[in-house]
Amino acid sequence: MQNQSKLVWVSHMLAHFPSYLAAMTLFLLMIMTFFDVVLRSTINDPIESATELTRLFMAIIVFSSLPIVTWRAEHIVVDLLDGYFSRFLARIRDIVIDGFSGIILTWPAYRLWELAARAKSYGDTTEYLQIPQFYIAYFIAAATTITTMVLIIRAVLGIFSPDKLANHQLHPGS
Repeated sequence: MQNQSKLVWVSHMLAHFPSYLAAMTLFLLMIMTFFDVVLRSTINDPIESATELTRLFMAIIVFSSLPIVTWRAEHIVVDLLDGYFSRFLARIRDIVIDGFSGIILTWPAYRLWELAARAKSYGDTTEYLQIPQFYIAYFIAAATTITTMVLIIRAVLGIFSPDKLANHQLHPGS
């Protein structure tokens, strides 16, 4: 029984790790911005690498959240035409959009892997802190690849098992 509880804990941590990473990074960004403003205002000496760190932190926040937002279908949507779709047609529409988006996103994901490898081979680093850029590039490539797989999985589940999708209140009345 203890092994089962460990398995549940591990699966919970794996499922929520991207959210924890985004939250922790946002907290670090908040702290850095606070101290940057305080130092700039009081002694006219801001944190030199604040812009660089802000870019890195924003990439981590956005791309660690992307697969989860995609799985839960919590993207910002404009639902002007939803009233014209029956539940069945809305399901077909969502399957087509998820599948098409997943297929189309494979090309940017592939290119991101190539760009990350190129950044590594060139030895590209950030301006102030000299952080190798390929770390964040591989992270972005991995998150984009996972998002691609999530979109394709959502499309397949929409066809064969729509009740297993994470967000059941995607369409009221469905």
